[in-house]
This record gives sequence, structure tokens and C-alpha cells, in this order.
Amino acid sequence: MTSPSPGAGLEAAFLAHRDALLRFLRARGAGDAAEDLLHEVWLRIQASTPGPVASPLPYLMRMADLLMIDRYRSQRQADKRDRDWTEVHSDLAGVSAEPSPERRAAAAQEAAAVLRVLDRLGPRAASAFRRHRIDGVAQREVASELGVSLSTVESDLRIAYRALGEWKERRDEA
Repeated sequence: MTSPSPGAGLEAAFLAHRDALLRFLRARGAGDAAEDLLHEVWLRIQASTPGPVASPLPYLMRMADLLMIDRYRSQRQADKRDRDWTEVHSDLAGVSAEPSPERRAAAAQEAAAVLRVLDRLGPRAASAFRRHRIDGVAQREVASELGVSLSTVESDLRIAYRALGEWKERRDEA
């Protein structure tokens, strides 16, 4: 005589109490996922070798409950990940990525003020700043273009940084 497989008792309990397990999952909030969770319980029973279980129905209910909790947590994490990704990678609904006319005008005024500050520094310092910081040209290449030493370009940049810093402080105070 062969002994029944360890899962046979759980399989029989599952089949006998399938409707009760389904009602349990729905009552716990599984909703439409109750059938899927019940199927997962069945698959786990098939794959496991738990040994003798004294109270199979509470054991199955606990297994179903834990699967439901795992699914809920996974869904919550996926929703959070989707929300975070959407916040980072998309515009707000109905909001244009283009700045408003008022913001464009303010930005144009600020850019003009920065250019005036740079122009007051003299043509070489203004050119060195523009070529290095705006055009992204290396300081050594800027020095070669302007026909001056690297230390002169560095000095011109320090002057420009200081002048722009002072302008920014005055603007922030106003």
C-alpha cells in the first residue's frame, strides 16, 4: 500500500473548502483578484511538501491571506514607482512645457541685464566668459583664440564670476 503524498491532505482540504476560501478572499478585499489568488494557493499546494497539517482550513486561509498581502504590497510598490516615474518624466496634465509670455519677458530682461554686466567688464573678459561658460570652449583654447595666456583667461573669468555674483546679490536684495 502506498502512502498519500504530503500535499494530498491539503489538496483534498482545498477542494473541499474552495468556495469558503474564495469567500474569505473576497471578504478580505481581494475583489476580482480572488480567483487568481485562489489559483496561486492551488499552485503552491502542488509545489510544496509541507508534511502533515493538523488544521488544513486555517492553514489554507493563512496561505491565501499572505498571498493577498504580498500582491497588495507589490501593487502598491508598482503604483508608487509609476507615480514617481510619471512625475519625473512627464508634464502636468494640461500644462504646457513652454514658458508663459510673462516668464519669457522676465527671462529676456534678466538675460539683457547679465549681458550688460558682462559688457561693462570689457570685450576680452566678456568674450572669455561667453566662450568658456556659454559655448563650452576649454580655457586653454579660449586663451589661444584671444591671443592671451591661460592665467589671463582665468583672471578674466574670476572677474566675470565676481561681477555676476555681485549683480545677483543686488538683484536678490531688491
